[in-house]
Amino acid sequence: MVRPLVLQAVKEAITSAQHAGELPSFMPLPEIHIEHPRQPEHGDYATNIALQLARTARMSPQHIAATIARHITSADLQAEAVNGFINFRLSPAFLAAQVEHILQQGERWGEINLGNGRKAQVEFGSANPTGYATLGTGRNVVVGDVLANTLAASGYQVHREWYVNDAGSQIRVFGESVFARYAQALGLDEPMPERGYHGDDVAEIGRIIAEREGERFLHLPRAEAIRAIAEIGVALVMDQIKRTMQRLGVHYDNYFSEKSLWASGLGDQMLARLQQKGLILQHDGALWFSEDGSPIRSSQSDAEETPTTDEAGKRLPVQAVVMRSSQVAPLPEERPTYFASDIAYAYHKVILRGFNPAIYVWGEDHQASVERLYAVARALELPEGSIKVVIYRFITLMRGGVEVRMGKRKGNALLIDDVLDEIGTDAFRYIMLARSVDTKFTFDIALLQEQNEKNPVYYIQYSHARICSLEARAVAEGWEQDRTASLHYTHPAELALIRKLLELPEVVELVANTLQPHHYPTYARDVAYLFSKFYEECRIKGASPSTVFARLQLARATRLTLAKVLKLMGLSAPEKM
Repeated sequence: MVRPLVLQAVKEAITSAQHAGELPSFMPLPEIHIEHPRQPEHGDYATNIALQLARTARMSPQHIAATIARHITSADLQAEAVNGFINFRLSPAFLAAQVEHILQQGERWGEINLGNGRKAQVEFGSANPTGYATLGTGRNVVVGDVLANTLAASGYQVHREWYVNDAGSQIRVFGESVFARYAQALGLDEPMPERGYHGDDVAEIGRIIAEREGERFLHLPRAEAIRAIAEIGVALVMDQIKRTMQRLGVHYDNYFSEKSLWASGLGDQMLARLQQKGLILQHDGALWFSEDGSPIRSSQSDAEETPTTDEAGKRLPVQAVVMRSSQVAPLPEERPTYFASDIAYAYHKVILRGFNPAIYVWGEDHQASVERLYAVARALELPEGSIKVVIYRFITLMRGGVEVRMGKRKGNALLIDDVLDEIGTDAFRYIMLARSVDTKFTFDIALLQEQNEKNPVYYIQYSHARICSLEARAVAEGWEQDRTASLHYTHPAELALIRKLLELPEVVELVANTLQPHHYPTYARDVAYLFSKFYEECRIKGASPSTVFARLQLARATRLTLAKVLKLMGLSAPEKM
């Protein structure tokens, strides 16, 4: 990355100025921030270190900036002090050398080493297995998959996991729903349960079980039959989900059973550990987790948690139910609460399996659970920062300008497979990445079915295919007559494109640190735009042999960059379109 080069040059310049007696000693030197100026005419990079040092040095920022700029000795950087800032421009010779560097890196171009081989996990998807994967899960799995791709490109050993919520009341209701459809498939007039699942997928599962198993579940005690059918139904749902994930290009290393946390005894062990710490309290017949062991503040017997802030907005210790009054001794077959399972699952991830970070991708309906999870991580003394939660906003689907409303229980949920049939995997994945995860957005299927420049996926992929076609023509027509020429670039369109290509490692680092994958589509569009500008303004065929070679090398570096960012997004990089 270029930023460390600029940072090192600034540090060396400060030290040089201090040795020359032009700047005082700074103990300690504050963190130096190297950023891209908002206005390109101000340079490629800039730092405000002079503003940070002004008070300590008792000098004006302008004087400090001018002094540091004067001591910049790197031939690769041109430094200029402006209004207390130091702006840097990369030299044309340095930029030319970076084209060669990109080509030498090949498919590894853009990769960095933040993780140093540490184990990291991304747990994503994890929708309740009460039906096939819906559009609501689509953003979750794509965001999670791209974050896993990013961590892998950042030097981590990455593990991808789907948490199967195969315990709890929703599985009982699912089992009752499938049993009803199973019985109906066999000709019985079996009513659907209250708040049951009415989707076509549940009806299909009922028919499959009826075809495979016949009437045998009709002759079992009802509760036993429902439990058995729920287990078969969950397995069938997960089989279909796995096929959908395969269509999306999403691979999982493991599907983790929530039920196993309680079957293994780990769930009870974690509750006992917190109880020994004085953090599990009995209140109104239920068991509560209290972050600091203080008495439960709730006066409502049916409350699930207490307020998280007081009237002044000050944060209050987390207090939440881990076992409802109806579940206290003896423990039922079902797990106590989602939150109780979260406690054991966090410990299992970080301590038993050694993942750090362990990243959760949750929908906005789980926002209230975030503080509870962080509180439990502290109570279990998990390493600081080992648990990270990404919350994404839900999306609104339009079809012909009309909103498509969805609901799994109502039976009108739109399945991922339905959308993939209409727009394909690449367009689906792109639209799920196109906005910041904390932004709710609307998209219309019609736009993503268009194969033109209005379709942002098409625009980016077309740029990659265009370069492949360019390279093929160059070989077929023998454009490159001098493959030994040194690379030299002077045209503004050439230099602007190289500067943008060099940002790829920074973008990977940005996504890895912020867990915000929308930076990839933005970057890819910028690269495609600058390549188009370069292609229009910089003639290749018919130019001098050295120029032809240099510009084809730049096109190849652009192709590698586009291919890498497309791969990180999980999109194909077509050679022909």
